[in-house]
Amino acid sequence: MPVGRFLLCLHSHMPYVLSHGKSPHGTDWLHESAAECYLPILDALERLRQQGIRPRWTINITPILAEQLDDPSFADGFEAYCEEKIAAALMDQENFETAGDLRMVGLAAWWQRFYTRALVQFKHRWNRDLCGAWKSFQDDGLIELITCGATHGYFPLLGTDESIQAQVKLAVDSHTKRFGRRPRGIWLPECAYRPGYDWKAPAGEDETPWPRKAVQEFLGENGIDFFFVDSHLIRGGEPLGTYWQSFPQLAELFQRSRNLFTPPEDARSEYEHYLIPGGQTVFARDPETTVRVWSGDVGYPGDPHYLEFHKQLYPGRLKYWRISENKADLGAKQPYDPWVAVENIGHHAKDFVQLVKSTLAKYRGQANREGTVVAMYDTELFGHWWFEGPEFLYETAVLMHHDPDLEIVTGSDMVDHHPARHLIHLPEGSWGEGGYHSVWINPDNHWTWEKLYPLERRFRHLVQVARSGPAKEILEQAARELLLSESSDWQFLISTFSARDYSEVRFEDHIARLTRLMDMAETVHDGASLGIEDREFLNECQQKDAPFPKIDLSFWSELDQPVGSDQRGVPLS
Repeated sequence: MPVGRFLLCLHSHMPYVLSHGKSPHGTDWLHESAAECYLPILDALERLRQQGIRPRWTINITPILAEQLDDPSFADGFEAYCEEKIAAALMDQENFETAGDLRMVGLAAWWQRFYTRALVQFKHRWNRDLCGAWKSFQDDGLIELITCGATHGYFPLLGTDESIQAQVKLAVDSHTKRFGRRPRGIWLPECAYRPGYDWKAPAGEDETPWPRKAVQEFLGENGIDFFFVDSHLIRGGEPLGTYWQSFPQLAELFQRSRNLFTPPEDARSEYEHYLIPGGQTVFARDPETTVRVWSGDVGYPGDPHYLEFHKQLYPGRLKYWRISENKADLGAKQPYDPWVAVENIGHHAKDFVQLVKSTLAKYRGQANREGTVVAMYDTELFGHWWFEGPEFLYETAVLMHHDPDLEIVTGSDMVDHHPARHLIHLPEGSWGEGGYHSVWINPDNHWTWEKLYPLERRFRHLVQVARSGPAKEILEQAARELLLSESSDWQFLISTFSARDYSEVRFEDHIARLTRLMDMAETVHDGASLGIEDREFLNECQQKDAPFPKIDLSFWSELDQPVGSDQRGVPLS
């Protein structure tokens, strides 16, 4: 009899970085993830399939990532990227040979083989179709594919219910068309949840509270059965730290949501799954196993024999060094040895399986019932940040397959075969630092919401009055710009100072395009024709920002279940 269950959920996401005919900063993020992460994980799944092993991983491919992977410009760009890496490895080999460093010559040859293999797999094994590859493993029962917000918009802070509705409806629609099945689960962007209550916009002047729908209402209307949160939401804890208390907009939002939440009489556990009002099942991340896989300080990725992420050899930017015993000093890094690293992967996989089992055994002893360890990670951790990660996933899957003490499940497996026992209410929060919204709204990025909120409301009004008329084509492109401006990545990267300038420029660009397109839509709706410059601008926008080619404006026009009377019907220009 199993000691408990294990559910692995991987969140695969990349903001929209494609630019047709150009090579902006950011495109390499997508290429790097494909080469170092997505292809190696697909290879691991292929080897598992050949052995008759169904690892039952739950994998989220965000709609905006899938749109990019399906774009012909990605395929062309990725092949060119691999060719550049192969050329860089060959150049490094020559330089190392000249220097007489035979060990580094071997490493350069190893990188040449790595990118050659990635190129061959992409072109000939997967026919340049990575989404089709994921679908094949779904269809064979190895994985369950779930969705996310269309462009990873931060649901609790989006300014209108129609914006959240569009994020969910477009996600479900595009996922169903691409993967042949409606998604039953969703990875809420940033695992951010908000109950329904009288909400007041945390940016802008003269904002008045008005009734908002709970996140699960949008999910239920679109057939979503389950989602994931961080463990502190299950336990009902308050935000960590004090920053939210000193930021008035966050403090007021939290207090409004907190008034609806009654702390549980019995302690809740992340090893249980729960129903919430609306009927969705919610799973929570296990902190014990998370830190072992995620942390570079105390977890497996910090092993001194694994590949060092931060030290690269320019101009090709290939990595030739291991983490080494002195983690802080890049100059003291030792050469990487792939064969030693591979040996350590097996040890870490065994340790992880044992940790999962001991965690479940401890919970079973406490609760007198089987629990579930829910392991939730960004997919890009495996391969990009932790180069050996995909092989770790493979080794872990093999060990768990042969271990009678563990039952391996997907989200839908749990809903269908292990229904939740208890109904709970969730407080508001996310999996960000502090457990609340402060990463996505703070003094550094507050200005983004001040710009976004009035445009969300203005777009909603324009769609309601002009979506079926001559302005339809313009509004469809405006919808793309709105969706792209709503991506939570821009606020995150601004807050963390990771590519901050790039994120600010990208956000401002989408906002400027959205504003001009709405001006054009109003002009056309009023009976005028587009001038030559406006037509050229529309064509340029359609080429540059091209996800979701068939976009349904009705997603913004009317809520499925309107709530109350408020100020949402007031047109804002």
